[in-house]
Amino acid sequence: MTPAPSSASGALEAAQAALGAEHAAAYGYGVIGARTAAARSAEAREAYGGHLARRDALARTVRELGGSPRPAEAAYALPFEVRGPADAERLAAEIEDRVAGAYSDLVRAADGRLRREAADALSAAALRAARWRGVGVAFPGLTERGERAGTS
Repeated sequence: MTPAPSSASGALEAAQAALGAEHAAAYGYGVIGARTAAARSAEAREAYGGHLARRDALARTVRELGGSPRPAEAAYALPFEVRGPADAERLAAEIEDRVAGAYSDLVRAADGRLRREAADALSAAALRAARWRGVGVAFPGLTERGERAGTS
């Protein structure tokens, strides 16, 4: 029987996954910023800056947990082609859903200050997703899991 991972290693793994989600979000917002409507460009820039700040904070957290922060990839595959403002908004909502999912995992794996920070990041991602989409979801951070369960 394989021993269960310690809570510290679970938190480190979840923090690394959240860091990866933030790297991907920053990349995605580069695309979004180039394709979004002028009326929403400030919102895209604000989200981009927020993801960069969370990325930097997570890199520090990973080091505090004894890990080495995983670097960003050179590029990330987008889930669909982004041709114009409507696609950019759809991509932004999807990115925020994915980020929320990563922080949901970190909330479950962490405790104390890190859990609170992860919950705050989850909430921020859910709010951004709702603004981009025009509607919220019942359980932010669990959307992808529910969709996968429905198709399995």
